[in-house]
Amino acid sequence: MCIRPTSGGSAWCTRAIPATGQGQEQEAMVPAMMRKARGMEKMSRCDLSGLWRNELGSLMEIHDVNEAGEFSGEYLTAVTATSNCIRISPLKGAQHHTKAETSPVFSFTVNWEFSNSTTVFVGQCFVDEKRKEILKVTWLLREKVGSPGDSWGATRVGTNDFTRKQNRERGKILQSHSPQCDTPAPLSP
Repeated sequence: MCIRPTSGGSAWCTRAIPATGQGQEQEAMVPAMMRKARGMEKMSRCDLSGLWRNELGSLMEIHDVNEAGEFSGEYLTAVTATSNCIRISPLKGAQHHTKAETSPVFSFTVNWEFSNSTTVFVGQCFVDEKRKEILKVTWLLREKVGSPGDSWGATRVGTNDFTRKQNRERGKILQSHSPQCDTPAPLSP
C-alpha cells in the first residue's frame, strides 16, 4: 500500500515484515523513491574496462582500472585530418572515485602515433534502464603549428558517445581493425 502526499514529496509504501522473535508482522514504512533507487544502484554500476566503439566507428580498449582509478589502453580512430596511415595509439587516464560512484567521471589522453597531435577526453559513464552502458565524452584535440599566430586554429573540440562492444579476444580486436601501414613495395621484374 502506498500513501501519496497531496502537497508533493515522496510516496511512502508499506510492506509486512516479521517482528523480531515473535513471528508477528508489523508494517514498515519505506519511501518508494528509496526502494527504486536501491534497485537501480545494482544495475547502474558502470565499468570503464573493456572494448568501446563510438558513433563514427572509432574503437578503444581500456584495460583494468586500478585501485587509484588509473587506467591505460589503446585507441584506434576512424577519422583523421592527416593523410598519414592511422595507427593504434596509447591512452592513459583516471577515473574519479572508483568504488563509490555508480556513474563515474573520467578523463584520458591519447598521444597519436601517426600525427603530431594530442587529444584529451573528459566524460561520464552511464547505464540506462536497459542496462546499456554509454560513455558521454567531450574532447579537445591540439595539433602542432609552426608559430604562435597559427595557434588560433590548432585546437578542435567535439563530443562522442561510446557504447560497449563484446570483446572475446582481449588485446586483439584493435589489431585486427588496424590498417596495414607498412605494405611492402611491389616486386620489380
